[in-house]
Amino acid sequence: MAITHEIKVERRENDGRGASRRLRNTGKVPAIVYGGELAPVSIQIEHNDVWLASQHEWFYSAILDLSLNGDVQKVLLRDLQRHPFKQQLLHLDFQRVDENKPIRVRVPLHFLNQEKSPAGKKAGVLISHALNELEISCLPKHLPEYVEVDLGDLDVGDIIHLSEIKLPEGVEIPELRLGKEHDAAVVTAAEVKEEVEEVPAADAAAAAPAAGAAPAAAPAAAKKDEKK
Repeated sequence: MAITHEIKVERRENDGRGASRRLRNTGKVPAIVYGGELAPVSIQIEHNDVWLASQHEWFYSAILDLSLNGDVQKVLLRDLQRHPFKQQLLHLDFQRVDENKPIRVRVPLHFLNQEKSPAGKKAGVLISHALNELEISCLPKHLPEYVEVDLGDLDVGDIIHLSEIKLPEGVEIPELRLGKEHDAAVVTAAEVKEEVEEVPAADAAAAAPAAGAAPAAAPAAAKKDEKK
């Protein structure tokens, strides 16, 4: 069952850039809730509360309970705007969730047992994570906050594809419906070979006469001694 997290919000009466700027100056963040059969609603959130929430992985993939004076709406975060250099959130977009309709969400991947795997125990092996998040489709009640990928059996030369990921109940990967060519690699384990720089044959031949140039100067020096 999906874990939800409550965030308290207030209704926002004034819209526009000027109103949003004044709102931010009071320590709050403008936001909007849309989707479903209800009209979009402008809201505001305490900046410190939503900033702390934004430091957690679940904030970006879990179902959130927006509580407006006790009236709770289940939503997903769909957009978040940050200040370019300040630790400040500028605006958030939330989409309402229908419990009876599938949703498509990007969730993080958690890689397990990499260091314990045969590939992880060998020196000179590079384990690459081609993907760090995954788009899934499911009913809201089945939404996981992350998907685990067990690398315990990973060995040198192995490739783990999307189709090999063990998904929770009721969860699927929409991309796999498009055909085998979309079964992308998620993790690869390859041996790292050291490259030895070889001297081209032409350069080696050019270097040989230069090496013999010093002894050739000795007879010339001997002739100068004879003249003396």
